[in-house]
Amino acid sequence: MLACLIWGCSKGSSGSSSVHTTAPPYKAPVVASTFIKGADISWVTQMEASNFKFYDKNGQQQDLFVLMKSLGMSAIRLRAWVNPADGWCNTNDVVKKAVRAKNAGLKVLIDFHYSDTWADPGHQTKPAAWVGLSFANLVTTLHDYTVGVMDTLQMNGVTPDWVQVGNETDDGMLWEDGRASTNMANFAALVLSGYNAVKSVSPTTKVIVHTSNGFDNSLFRYMYDGLKNNGAKWDIIGMSLYPSTTNYTTYDAQCLANINDMVSRYGTPVMIVEVGMEADQPSITRAFLTDIITKVNSVSNAQGLGVFYWEPEAYSWQNYGLGAFDNTGKPTIAMDAFGGSN
Repeated sequence: MLACLIWGCSKGSSGSSSVHTTAPPYKAPVVASTFIKGADISWVTQMEASNFKFYDKNGQQQDLFVLMKSLGMSAIRLRAWVNPADGWCNTNDVVKKAVRAKNAGLKVLIDFHYSDTWADPGHQTKPAAWVGLSFANLVTTLHDYTVGVMDTLQMNGVTPDWVQVGNETDDGMLWEDGRASTNMANFAALVLSGYNAVKSVSPTTKVIVHTSNGFDNSLFRYMYDGLKNNGAKWDIIGMSLYPSTTNYTTYDAQCLANINDMVSRYGTPVMIVEVGMEADQPSITRAFLTDIITKVNSVSNAQGLGVFYWEPEAYSWQNYGLGAFDNTGKPTIAMDAFGGSN
């Protein structure tokens, strides 16, 4: 009976008891050595300024960048805002975080929002200083700002491996001038300006164009057909994927089909630059991450480059519920999917 109280028992047809066995230990997906496992931790400096601390699974306090490395991450993604009201994610803050990432042995992805605040499918607001510019001056200003951030990073010893020109630009950026649904040519000109700016400073840095809802093939065909037909350039197609705990297997399968189509249609690789799921469902989140990492890694010729978790370190922070740390500041088992030791 003691075994039944601990493990639980079931009765067979003969009436005899059988002991349930525990599930086998979890094993992280095996991926190519070049596969990127990353996280966007742009909130880190703001959280630290609010006295948030981060701990490994044993409760030992650690620098978050060092902790990310021990959790299996090979890269950090950082958003860049032009002139945010509170200063967080401005160029100075981005550079400080990028230096910390490099010092922790992590690669860097810079995510230009080209805004003073959040840019996403529903918000692509111009920086206040850029309002009123002619479109020609807007293109030039975007170029010069991008060069300025890249130069500042290089002066501090950081050359980003990847740069996003825009964040979740499902309908373009820098509205209304760059709204894709009303002027795809303008949006393409802005993308090309950012691309050329990045390459002028670092020809080896790969440029990403980023679209949300990685399961939505029609959205991606519309976007990248439009950009290609209007002369834009990119090196990598970036995707976001935020399924629910109940539909992730369907979304993951659709996302994989979309990735394969993008690789075939445009001849460029794909990276999932944002994923997330409910922090209070770590087992399901781990299953989701295991599945999507496995699927992206399965893309032929290593054209599925990697997966980034969006702000896993967020706990008790700004009501964000899709992190992967518990309310004591420790990583949940969801992070096991990245194959770290901590």
